[in-house]
Amino acid sequence: MKKRFSFVVYLAIGFVALSGILYLVHYLIFRDVRHIFIYMVGDLAFLPLQVLLVVVIIERLLARREMQAKLEKLNMVVGAFFSELGNYLLQDLIKHFDNRLEISRHLNVAESWTKKDFQEAVKFAHHLKVEVDCRKIDLGRLKAFLEEKREFLLTLLENPSLLEHDRFTDLLWAVTHLDEELAVRPTLIDLPDKDLEHIAGDIRRLYDHLASEWLDYVQHLKSRYPFLFSLVLRTHPFQEQQSPIVT
Repeated sequence: MKKRFSFVVYLAIGFVALSGILYLVHYLIFRDVRHIFIYMVGDLAFLPLQVLLVVVIIERLLARREMQAKLEKLNMVVGAFFSELGNYLLQDLIKHFDNRLEISRHLNVAESWTKKDFQEAVKFAHHLKVEVDCRKIDLGRLKAFLEEKREFLLTLLENPSLLEHDRFTDLLWAVTHLDEELAVRPTLIDLPDKDLEHIAGDIRRLYDHLASEWLDYVQHLKSRYPFLFSLVLRTHPFQEQQSPIVT
């Protein structure tokens, strides 16, 4: 860092010296100091505008474009997550929630949904209070499923694009944590009530992140990829009847 700073200082001194030499050459040729100062002041007067155009406006536009490209790639990663295991967890877990009808009513995405509808659904999902009794869930099957997807989850966590999306990273950690909680138990049969409640808390946390991220992803599909949004409308678990068949 110190060497790089020294290089910048030396480079700045070199450019200033070069500028002074060129002004000196100009004076030796034309012998007109007034002309030199006219152009010098003119260049200095334009310098703030140049900084504004190059550094503030153009740089921000390029940074915004780069960010949009990163988010587009990230949405592809999010899509892979839901295709591989997110959609399964959304559908399999909600079957065992005591308040599944209320959740489905708020998250039942429809073709007519507007930006406001999505905002209201996201607000509901952020404060989602899942009512679940782990005795109703086949924890052994859930454990086997998460174990099967463990390598895929680790691959996603290694993706540098996730640094731009904290909420999706939180979702992956919630899934990974539930996987670890189930994996470290030698048996999931006849667990104490307190332990079952602990696992239920992990499931609540997971489903909260899962539903919120799913809504953001579906809204992105609606605005950018209507053909993918059409498939979601026909297959998502928050509707009464699901069918991939177009009727």
